[in-house]
Amino acid sequence: MDSPFGLLAELTYRCPLACPYCSNPLNLADYGDELTTEEWLRVLTEAGGLGVLQCHLSGGEPLLRRDLVAIVAHAHDLGLYTNLITSALGFSGTRAKELRAAGLDHVQVSIQADEPAMSDRIAGVPSFRRKVEAMGVVKELGWPLTMNVVLHRYNIDRVAEVLALAEEVGADRVELANTQYYGWAWRNRAALLPSRSQLEAAEGVVRAASERLRDRMAIIYVIPDYYSRYPKPCMGGWASRQLTVTPNGDVLPCPAAQSLPLPRASVREDSLERIWTDAPVMNAFRGTDWMPEPCRGCPRREVDFGGCRCQAFQLTGDAARTDPVCHLSPDHELVTRAVEAANSPSGKGRPPLVPRPHQVRRPAGQAGRPPNTRVG
Repeated sequence: MDSPFGLLAELTYRCPLACPYCSNPLNLADYGDELTTEEWLRVLTEAGGLGVLQCHLSGGEPLLRRDLVAIVAHAHDLGLYTNLITSALGFSGTRAKELRAAGLDHVQVSIQADEPAMSDRIAGVPSFRRKVEAMGVVKELGWPLTMNVVLHRYNIDRVAEVLALAEEVGADRVELANTQYYGWAWRNRAALLPSRSQLEAAEGVVRAASERLRDRMAIIYVIPDYYSRYPKPCMGGWASRQLTVTPNGDVLPCPAAQSLPLPRASVREDSLERIWTDAPVMNAFRGTDWMPEPCRGCPRREVDFGGCRCQAFQLTGDAARTDPVCHLSPDHELVTRAVEAANSPSGKGRPPLVPRPHQVRRPAGQAGRPPNTRVG
């Protein structure tokens, strides 16, 4: 593919929640100098010119950007399909109507569990009731609704109840995505990784619900990489279909790639088109020429593209290694040991969860302030 069709616009890493599985960077201070309104509008214009069709507005919590309505309106004017990925905290009726008028196409609400006590405990703040109310607002205003739940050891046993909640709120689509171990999730991996028996039970529930609800609700279920025989394709191929722009303007082929020791590329220094085409960060693992064995000679090399470069780096310290999730990887033992620990009957040595710190205050300066708006 010569041009990307999807842009993940990470508008801010500020977030009112403290989820222990957050995949955002640990070093949040490095992203405090957020792109201004004018810079984001330019990025969207360049993305449209590059061929992008879908714009996913994410974070952190994108509702913390006071210029979100202006950003949505500009994306809509460019003909981009816009999807708001939100915790729904701050999704008031007034804000929702403004976003609807601006042309927002879709809303994806994250929720941590199916009942208040567990959901609030995982999120780190009382939020369950507000999330359910916000999903009601989404449906009242006629948006398609995706309900997203990140699964892990603490909530995966309640998949049936989670799906019942999705039915209750009228979700059109539900994403049951097992935790991907980057950022804070990597730090909490030993506590979050579910057991094989938990996964098998959840898969049975999801299969039955998918059949029962196939005409009413799409159910997307993503198992943890650590339990797969082969790794998942890396974003459909490194810098092949999608790109990410971080709050400070860095451009990446995937949301987790800021952890890799690759040269930086920023929309503050170059155009999105030149970065997509020429930047070393985009070309580092494009195609298959970079691959070592056993990937180079594997018939799956253009199916899973050697797996996840960020996961390979996290586990081995070398982003060019075969993803250790693959059973053919020379480093597969690293994953095997983690799975064995997760399935230990005693759970001995399993550490407590470390919550992501709250960060909701706007960084110093003018970043993210819409024109002629006073910050109170």
